[in-house]
Amino acid sequence: MDRTDRAAPGGRRARKKAATRQALADTALRLFMERGYDQVGVREIAEVADVSVSTLFNYFPDGKEALVFDEDAGNEAALVNAVTDRPPGQTIPEALRAHFTAFVTSPHTRDPRFAELQQLVQQTPALREYARTMALRHENALARALADQTGRPHDDLLCAAYARFTLETLAFAGSRPDPVAAIDQACLLLDQGWTTTVAPHGHDPA
Repeated sequence: MDRTDRAAPGGRRARKKAATRQALADTALRLFMERGYDQVGVREIAEVADVSVSTLFNYFPDGKEALVFDEDAGNEAALVNAVTDRPPGQTIPEALRAHFTAFVTSPHTRDPRFAELQQLVQQTPALREYARTMALRHENALARALADQTGRPHDDLLCAAYARFTLETLAFAGSRPDPVAAIDQACLLLDQGWTTTVAPHGHDPA
């Protein structure tokens, strides 16, 4: 192999590893959707993807559940980066609103198969539990980033609460006909607070 190609971050080896990882995830999801999560084992996934079981676990050490959530690490990093790498002058609420809007309007999220995946997760106890643990990990990562950006301690309750309620906007938006409008309104409420958002419209803010 050419030394330059091997050393480059996007070189042939990196591309091959990424392709193998994607093939494993795609194969697993297809089999899960066809026959059900509990009816498919890691050995079968490896055989259909034409790799060894040990290779599968090298890419997905957490096993079957991780194959469904293969973008977990990238999603968490993107969430944190939305806060830590936001453009000068952009507030944290603005950065998170932009990040969530980009997510719900992405081709991946708008693909009908994404809804089928969400349904599979909700119907499978092991996947629901993995999703809950994953969401908590993302929440904690976001809370730490918020604390670092505002000079607060990592156990700050305000940052923890904001991280939790902000991430809930994605689930809220996913249940609405217009996800972008749902994110706008949820983020407006979180940014300005209940009293300042609702009271001007003549409703009791209590």
